[in-house]
Amino acid sequence: MARGRGGARGVTGRMAVLGLALFVLAAAAQVAAAGHDYGTALSKSILYFEAQRSGRLPGGQRIAWRANSGLLDGKANGVDLVGGYYDAGDNVKFGLPMAFTVTMMSWSVLEYGEQMAAAGELGHALEAVRWGTDYFVKAHPEAEVLYGEVGDGDSDHDCWQRPEDMTTSRQAYRLDPQHPGSELAGETAAAMAAASLVFRSSNSGYANQLLQHSKQLFDFADKYRGRYDSSITVARNYYASSSGYGDELLWAAAWLYQASGDRRYLNYLTNNADALGGTGWSINQFGWDVKYPGVQVLAAMVLLRGKAGGGAHADVLRRYKQKADLFACSCLGRAGANNVRRTPGGMIYHQSWNNVQFVTSASFLLAAYGDHLAAARQAAQCPSGAAAQPAELLAFARSQVDYILGSNPRATSYMVGYGATYPRQAHHRGASIVSIKADPSFVSCQAGYNSWYHRRGSNPNLLVGATVGGPDEYDNFADERDNYEQTEATTYNNAPLMGVLARLAAGHGGGRRFGHSLADEVSATSIKSDNQTSLPSPSLAAEHASPIEIEQNATASWTERDRTYHRYAVTVTNRSLKTVHELHIGISKLYGKVWGVDKARYGYVLPSWLPSLPAGKSAAFVYIQAAPPADVWVTGYKLL
Repeated sequence: MARGRGGARGVTGRMAVLGLALFVLAAAAQVAAAGHDYGTALSKSILYFEAQRSGRLPGGQRIAWRANSGLLDGKANGVDLVGGYYDAGDNVKFGLPMAFTVTMMSWSVLEYGEQMAAAGELGHALEAVRWGTDYFVKAHPEAEVLYGEVGDGDSDHDCWQRPEDMTTSRQAYRLDPQHPGSELAGETAAAMAAASLVFRSSNSGYANQLLQHSKQLFDFADKYRGRYDSSITVARNYYASSSGYGDELLWAAAWLYQASGDRRYLNYLTNNADALGGTGWSINQFGWDVKYPGVQVLAAMVLLRGKAGGGAHADVLRRYKQKADLFACSCLGRAGANNVRRTPGGMIYHQSWNNVQFVTSASFLLAAYGDHLAAARQAAQCPSGAAAQPAELLAFARSQVDYILGSNPRATSYMVGYGATYPRQAHHRGASIVSIKADPSFVSCQAGYNSWYHRRGSNPNLLVGATVGGPDEYDNFADERDNYEQTEATTYNNAPLMGVLARLAAGHGGGRRFGHSLADEVSATSIKSDNQTSLPSPSLAAEHASPIEIEQNATASWTERDRTYHRYAVTVTNRSLKTVHELHIGISKLYGKVWGVDKARYGYVLPSWLPSLPAGKSAAFVYIQAAPPADVWVTGYKLL
């Protein structure tokens, strides 16, 4: 589960920092671990989804320790909500992460379905997508009704039961015009649009059905705007919307344009680029909550394929591409203060809880974007003026996947069942309790905790292919069941990973970009730098300039206890002709207290009494520290 209590009754002692000797030994093991079987990892990454299935399992179910569950879901609400996926190690069906999972599974298939077919896994990937979309069709019984959750995290976390034994609440929660939820409706629209492309050639009738649902859900999300966790409040402690719904509306429009070719959706994507933050956000993480980098890459792909149509559309799409380039550059360490942090072992690092989700999603975006750049014989343009070549994007994506698979200081694979050393105590109810097929005796909530959750030793059932939350910022990891921040796996960890694994399994020349014919393909590693489209540095500086100006000055200094302290004043000015809303500011190398801004999920925001910044107006904040000035930059904003 993404956030909130995470399913544990209490977290006991944690790991100590690894000693130098262990790091030396692990480094040697890391070198020995070079070279991975991406095809095997791909197979396992897709197999994991079968362990997450809710409902009546099919005859071809390969995870044999699972059985039917949730067969009465929706009955109390008069609707059939049997099916779908449990998000992680719990037994709740959360709509937002499930929809994002299906969107990313579909995108993985669209980009790299041929590679999956070559590995013998395309059929399994399509089954995984359809298990989700069949549920979404049920969850959308009317044009302006969407069921967004079954069960609730609070009651579920008081229980440690196999899904087959569930005695917790199975209440269903819905969105409608009186209870809007634009993030959830928009993400589900994106999932069904992307999946309609997946099934377009093999099952056109089903694809048409999905596209129709997608269009209705997008209209619902846009017409009745509101945060979904204000309507489905039980989701707030687990999957709260921090980025708002602007990114999901743009994300859905981008996918609907891909799926339908209807320029109404391209118009929406470009006309709302400022107002919904598409060209204002420069965030370097992509996941179930914040979709802006995904939107920016999709929009850039439209431009790279020559589908912009010229004029105003092309201008806005170029601005989207600048943000997509910035995301790539930040991952490669070429975006200055906006660079992504990395652990000593080289892993992208954003947060302690399930950090791997951002590693897999970034790896997929980089691989896919790199392939599209290669096909267009272009590169990502970084703020310094340097170009990040497509081959570099793929190489970095490979390094992140290799880290997950075991090329790391601990020589540990963070995919269960892959490699010699991998997590044995994944935080997962079904995997940690004896299979109902082996012992059908009922396991109660408390018996699950007493007999299984606190039990030391490997889980009785292997959660094959599950990609767990992974190590901390120092590459440390504790394989303990109650260490849910590191040992819980989620569906949205695996969904983008299956795509990049397929890409890597194909080797050189394996890029297959959806929207291109085979004749258009050019290997990401075959493009030479002299073929790249590069812009001169002055133009690049102008392109990456923000309408939000930041000025920082030291206004006072004093010495206390042999340390010199400085008071820094930061002025943020809106130089655009529109009003800035939802301004997010990034601050790093901050070692003291800050006044005048509030901490938020994605940086800092202006105080609640200052919700917007009109054209030409400024806001200020101050901080004190015995150090040089902090790095301050704009993370995101909307212009209205």
